[in-house]
Amino acid sequence: MISLRRAGELWHRCDVTVRDLPLGLLFLAASFLPGLRGNGTEIGDLPTRPFDAPAALAVALQCLPLAARRRWPVVCLALVSVGFAVDQLRGYHSFAGTALPIALLSAGAHLERHRRTTAVLVSVAYVPLAVALYRIGSGGETPEEFVTFYLALALAWGIGVWLRSTRIAEAERRRRVAEETRAAERTRIARELHDVVTHHVTAMVVQAEAARYLTAAPDRLEQSLTAVTDTGRRALADLRHLLGLLNPDHGTEARTPHVGGLLTLVEQTRRAGQPVEFTERGTPATSTGSADLVAYRVVQEALTNALKYAHGRRTSVQVRHGEREITVEVSTEGSGSPASASPGGSGRGLAGLRQRVDVLGGDFSAGRRAGGGFVVRARIPAGSPS
Repeated sequence: MISLRRAGELWHRCDVTVRDLPLGLLFLAASFLPGLRGNGTEIGDLPTRPFDAPAALAVALQCLPLAARRRWPVVCLALVSVGFAVDQLRGYHSFAGTALPIALLSAGAHLERHRRTTAVLVSVAYVPLAVALYRIGSGGETPEEFVTFYLALALAWGIGVWLRSTRIAEAERRRRVAEETRAAERTRIARELHDVVTHHVTAMVVQAEAARYLTAAPDRLEQSLTAVTDTGRRALADLRHLLGLLNPDHGTEARTPHVGGLLTLVEQTRRAGQPVEFTERGTPATSTGSADLVAYRVVQEALTNALKYAHGRRTSVQVRHGEREITVEVSTEGSGSPASASPGGSGRGLAGLRQRVDVLGGDFSAGRRAGGGFVVRARIPAGSPS
């Protein structure tokens, strides 16, 4: 099995001319079989002539150029056409005449330039051949039959043109899919970087600012600097995880954040000077898919905004686990959000969260409360694929 697979890989690595050569050899061998000799394509109603030296040349001209049908389609078509004309004018009527439609189909499918000119030249060249065959024939062939054969050849060319257009359309579709995939991946990475870097750096800035005023209290100063150090380590761990997503060989010692790590996140925010009340209800579902990560990011972004825009104000985090969904609500006294954010949540981080939740088929809202403050709510279906 392995040897066959290896042979297939080696075959596909060969030049396209080498891969097309067996087709030409097959037609060549079939043309000399007793049962097929003289029973090939026949137009002009000429009596069949036994094979001789010119017959071998005509057969070779029609069969062997098929090896170049994709590499040099014009050369292939020209040689096959000459061989076909000799075959018909001499009355050999060999099986090799079947190669002409294949050469036309290949030219229509693989010719990149001068396609219209080639079609016109082939059509023009067919006229004197048809006239000559009609004149030297026995009279049993009607002009309508020559036209019918021409239409059959035109059909072969048309099929080739259709195959070419289909191939181009498929290549364009794959290019668009690749571009959309790259764009989606860049957006995903940008969201992850925003969530990780913004939260940790914001916490470090707040803690460092607070440390300025603690020089008279060494114990509290040490606690503040320790919190900065711990936050920096978490930032590095999350960045290593992102690097692991970009390059699996880089290392994956950092685990993906999840709802179970919310206590650590809340404690980190508390050490930064933000009073946070944390409530978690229900039992997490057995399989949550990527809902865990999205719920974690919702809480992380909401706490980051609370630190930046409502530092020191009371913040409440409520997480409820249902059988099929995770519900998150983070409310903060004060603004708790960028001043430019609309009630619908148009900030960069909030917009990213909305996209995350929408992808999983959930609901997301972020805006100011009627009694003051800011609240972020998200309903995230559990079990959705990553």
